Amino acid sequence: MELSDYIRILRKSWLAIVIATLLGLAAAAGYSLTRTPMYESQSVVFVQSQAGSTVTELQQGSSFAQSRITTYVSLVREPVVMNPVITQLGLDTSADDLAENVRSSSPLNSTLIQITVQDPDPVMAADIANALGASLAAAVERIDTPAGQDQSAIKLTRVRDAAAAYAPVSPNIPLNLALGLLVGLAIGIGIAVLRSVLDNRVRSPRDVEELTDRPLIGAIPLDPKAKERPLIIQADPLNPRSEAFRSLRTNLQFLEMDGGHTFVITSSIPTEGKSTTTLNLAIALADSGKRVALVDTDLRKPKVAEYLGIEGGTGLTDVLIGRAKVSDVLLPWGNRSMYVLPAGKIPPNPSELLGSARMKKLLDALAEEFDVVLCDAPPLLPVTDAAVLSRVTSGAIMAVAVGRTTTHQLQGALDALATVGAKVAGVVLTMVPTKGADAYTYGYGYGYGYGYGHGHKAGASSASSAAKRRSTGKAVMPAESDSADAFDDLLKRG
Repeated sequence: MELSDYIRILRKSWLAIVIATLLGLAAAAGYSLTRTPMYESQSVVFVQSQAGSTVTELQQGSSFAQSRITTYVSLVREPVVMNPVITQLGLDTSADDLAENVRSSSPLNSTLIQITVQDPDPVMAADIANALGASLAAAVERIDTPAGQDQSAIKLTRVRDAAAAYAPVSPNIPLNLALGLLVGLAIGIGIAVLRSVLDNRVRSPRDVEELTDRPLIGAIPLDPKAKERPLIIQADPLNPRSEAFRSLRTNLQFLEMDGGHTFVITSSIPTEGKSTTTLNLAIALADSGKRVALVDTDLRKPKVAEYLGIEGGTGLTDVLIGRAKVSDVLLPWGNRSMYVLPAGKIPPNPSELLGSARMKKLLDALAEEFDVVLCDAPPLLPVTDAAVLSRVTSGAIMAVAVGRTTTHQLQGALDALATVGAKVAGVVLTMVPTKGADAYTYGYGYGYGYGYGHGHKAGASSASSAAKRRSTGKAVMPAESDSADAFDDLLKRG
């Protein structure tokens, strides 16, 4: 992963990171506020030798005293020192419990012993520290006096008395809050990274590139109102989404598919925007002067006739079973060089019809009459229709919904095409976020600030045109009448 990936992860999961950080801060604050404040006091005891009067004897005594320091430091926490203090101060505790709040140490190369005591009462902490210093001196005097002598060779003197503290040493609220903040932040970042690692949805072009070497030929931005205005190029030609379809049209014209120009547009699963992509791409191609044939090959849940507002009761199914001629059901649309062949009635055997020899003849005939033929096909994973159909076309164009399609689903769809030997012409990302961490641009981007002013009139024109065709019930071929007859003859000859 690159630095930009980590930045994207942090931007995407910023809310989870903030919540985890705040929870860590709240936990630290709660812990600090529920702890009993502890005050600390320290007394210092000096260890010295009492033997000798010459310099040599004093040096030997000092060395002896330093050698005993470690023993005396440990002796502070023993019952022999603790019990007299408990009795003297009337403490309601045991030697072991008192020892938990006592620390003893000695600086390096020093003959000083530091006795530190913590207690909820600052005065009691000071009293205990002073009493421990006196008790340690008495214990050493008793224990370290050689047999037959009146005094010990070592003398302990309290050189600094403990004083009551003004402020508690624990809990350290600023430190606890800082630690809670850091721990919460670390947990939040960890959750964000783990979430990204476990997320197997397609979210960027890199996810597609890891599965296929076919080019990314388009990225269509997400439109929350897509259901209300599926034909965005017709409804609002200056919309950034319309510009994205024009960019897709341009890229499609540069694809090298062995001279073929018949494409199946499909997806891995339903609701990835393949039908609206097909329709808008067809309109964009027709607007550029191309003669376009749009065939609704989704014989299970056809949408083309509904979106275009045309009569779809008769169409492809009737042509394939020989009930109607192509010239009778191929309808012009939108005052453009664009002709639509609806799906017609839903047959009981869609896969067999789409894989039939007559379907191949139909596509060949359309390819001779039109510059581009687009087939809106069902998704690949639920049914085999698109895979069967893609074998007799120049290639399949995969529509992949960002944030909805998983990499496993896309891989399964690509495998289905590879199994039948179909070519993948390219991949189109749909529903691309325009805001947030997953937002990115393709081609010219979407930030030009196009207006929303000229689509209504065009849409009305298309609707009136469609209504006029429905009222007359008359279909129009893309050429003159002799060309139409030749078209049907070509289909018959196969």
